[in-house]
Amino acid sequence: MTPVRSNFASILAGVLGAAVLWAAAPLAHAQEWAPTKTVRIIVPIVGGTNDVIARLVAPELQKVLGQAVLVENKGGAGGNIGANEVAKAPPDGHTLLVGFNGPIAINQTLFAKMPYDPVKDLAPITLAVTAPQFLVVHPSVPVKTLAEFVARAKAQPGKMSYASVSTGSASHLTMEMLKSAAGIDLTHVPYKGSAPAVIDLIGGQVDAAFFVPGNISGFIKEGKARALATTGTRRFASAPDVPTMIEQGYPDFVALSWIGFLAPAGTPRPIIDRYHKEIVRIINMPEIKAQLQKMEFDVVAGTPEQFAAWIQTEIPRWGKVIKATGAKAD
Repeated sequence: MTPVRSNFASILAGVLGAAVLWAAAPLAHAQEWAPTKTVRIIVPIVGGTNDVIARLVAPELQKVLGQAVLVENKGGAGGNIGANEVAKAPPDGHTLLVGFNGPIAINQTLFAKMPYDPVKDLAPITLAVTAPQFLVVHPSVPVKTLAEFVARAKAQPGKMSYASVSTGSASHLTMEMLKSAAGIDLTHVPYKGSAPAVIDLIGGQVDAAFFVPGNISGFIKEGKARALATTGTRRFASAPDVPTMIEQGYPDFVALSWIGFLAPAGTPRPIIDRYHKEIVRIINMPEIKAQLQKMEFDVVAGTPEQFAAWIQTEIPRWGKVIKATGAKAD
């Protein structure tokens, strides 16, 4: 009987060994996931820093994935059009979203109806960068401090205008925060992207705006826009003479813009992990990180779980602002 038992044990061991190898094979294959066709990175706004980051990442992704990686701008409805396209795309790793405050955290409260649920219909990959904003005015506006800006707005209720990169963007709601905090009335002029908003600001068609440094710093240095304040907890290294909102009498006035990468919900974890690994590596490459820091971005490059937790805190944070100010989608 002993030989029979020995043979049975050998056979069983062989079967179990084969089973282990078979079970491990999908895991090994999943870790090596790669796309089988063109990858689309949807930017739900026209131009600006979101577009810049997408176009910094895309060619490096293309190198390691072995497929073409194309950036497509799908602006409109405060970012909802592009974000909805990704939310409805097949969860197969061939469509990604460059998300930001508006379509991911703000619009759920700002819009009466949403075509997608940013928490249920999108899968976070990484929160790439964050950045405070500059409060800027056209040089023709005769103010040089935040206090003077507020005084002028109070003296001319509704007559001064401000641009935003889109309805529901951080640039829109940050000004709404200031309107509420300072008790002033300004006319909102929303744009489809930062490029046309900046062009009209420096052209004098609108009086003021909140913009991230990457969109406006160069024009500030050229004297085409005047910076009155920043919305971070510290002054910008590139503009040490521009005080924060906090320094100028608005305690706790901190408003960050942020940009991250997401995929359609239901995307398999091995695909999420591959994109997380590569995007984090890319934005930390010395030459790319230097470009991001030159644009005054703080590189975060967190995990999918950290990004998901960030979104869960951002939705009520901006929702509180929207409800308090009565801001609505145009």
